Amino acid sequence: MIVLGRVNEAWSIDFMSDALSNGRKFRVLNVIDDYNRESLINEVFYSISGIRLVQKLKELIIHRPKPKRIRTDNGPEFLSNVF
Repeated sequence: MIVLGRVNEAWSIDFMSDALSNGRKFRVLNVIDDYNRESLINEVFYSISGIRLVQKLKELIIHRPKPKRIRTDNGPEFLSNVF
């Protein structure tokens, strides 16, 4: 891994999932700044599409500079043509 020297060099994006007591599943989109571990996005919804993911990232970039790198796993969430 690369040693980071400042904020906004790299962000990590991943999804978490869980279920409510009634069994309905939900997802959480997490975007973290790798340098200071600041949580930039925690979006909770029943389903998070590629369109919604891109929309949230665009909203974030309005308030913060774009990172040099975005780190993701190779999960199916990131295979969308929109992303």
